[in-house]
Amino acid sequence: MVRQESLQAPGVAAAEPGGDEQGQGAAGEVRVSRRRWAVLLLFSSYSLCNAFQWIQYGSINNVFMRFYGVSAFAIDWLSMSYMLTYIPLLFPVAWLLDKRGLRLIALTGSALNALGAWVKLGSLRPHLFPVTVLGQVICSLAQVFILGMPSYIASVWFGSREVSTACSIAVFGNQLGIALGFLVPPVLVPNVEDVEKLAYHISIMFFMTAGVATALFILVVIVFKEKPPYPPSQAQALIQSRPTVEYSYVQSILRLLRNTNFVLLMVTYGLNTGCFYSLSTLLNRMVIHHYPGKEVNAGRIGLTIVLSGMAGALLSGLWLDRTKTYKQTTLVVYIMSLVGMIVYTFTLSLGHLWVVFVTAGVLGFFMTGYLPLGFEFAAELTYPESEGTSSGLLNVSAQIFGIAFTISQGQIMDHYGTKAGNLFLCSFLLLGTIMTAFIKADLQRQQANAENECTRLQGSNQITDYGL
Repeated sequence: MVRQESLQAPGVAAAEPGGDEQGQGAAGEVRVSRRRWAVLLLFSSYSLCNAFQWIQYGSINNVFMRFYGVSAFAIDWLSMSYMLTYIPLLFPVAWLLDKRGLRLIALTGSALNALGAWVKLGSLRPHLFPVTVLGQVICSLAQVFILGMPSYIASVWFGSREVSTACSIAVFGNQLGIALGFLVPPVLVPNVEDVEKLAYHISIMFFMTAGVATALFILVVIVFKEKPPYPPSQAQALIQSRPTVEYSYVQSILRLLRNTNFVLLMVTYGLNTGCFYSLSTLLNRMVIHHYPGKEVNAGRIGLTIVLSGMAGALLSGLWLDRTKTYKQTTLVVYIMSLVGMIVYTFTLSLGHLWVVFVTAGVLGFFMTGYLPLGFEFAAELTYPESEGTSSGLLNVSAQIFGIAFTISQGQIMDHYGTKAGNLFLCSFLLLGTIMTAFIKADLQRQQANAENECTRLQGSNQITDYGL
């Protein structure tokens, strides 16, 4: 979550064992490391596992309600615990990244993710609901070490022509985890009447999750490195050359909060992503209300939302790397998220599941595809501030709105029906669309890359002239 110069003493380039080059990088030298793809894939994988654990209860809400004998609201809080934990812990974790570096954050996040998965295995009896809450809270702690990292890893490890694509792939892993969280639990945990059989099916899901989380933690210990031996872009080289004394974490946050364009983006990102969190948490309840006994299809609809969103995220990243049209792309995607939500709202109750699949897929393509756009647009608006700090503030906004929207929409659904609950989300997406239109496209990171490239070319021309 924090810029690279804070990870090491100024003026010292990393001599990274196992990287492409050994020894100290030359001043101003820019090159990308082959290891970057392994780091990105590994991060995406343990982010996937953590996201799976976020939604694994909500995707079969009715099953866990019956098994533990608790209310729907109690199961909803298992998902909302992720949002609640993130808000107070973001800044301590960002400070820790600033002081101790990326590798420690990766190790801690993957370790907590595995620990939480193993704790859940102690909750396989109906009276042990508090144990499953504890396991979920530990997993939510892991999420604080994961959620704000995509733009930071992309900037530290990838060149200027790959950075948006890399950020999209990093977010892609988290979204794939949510997709599997919708798909796998309804298959592994059928809604059987016998409590012992139900406990057996739940144990299979918990054991599989714990095994995967542990394997990923071991891989992080072996593979994950602090940073590449050379900066991958001119913008990153400029940051690494900046003296450490110039950087103040508190001052960085204050500068971000005084940046009007970033504050607008922070609010609009929170509105959009908060709607996605609420929709994901309450999807099972919505679908079961209109299509009783269709738990598996409810999971498949959630899967459709996320898979189409993953395609949207990847395409938006490729588009940004090609065009650099951050403001225009963000606004168009936001408008289409609103349109998709309106169409989904009025087709959910028609009685045709195939229609719900189609409209949910369109909604997911834009709403979930918006996530990496927000991270990358924030990095552009706030350069040279930390990508981790800016994305962390975006995520705090998302968690706050996510909790508020999930509780409010749940209550509206209970009293006025699912259509009223979804219209509630539509109203805030409309507000977010209007606010997005007022964000100015002040692309400071692109400007820094262009200026450094221009300076480098002028220097090369002067050397050539002297040679003549």
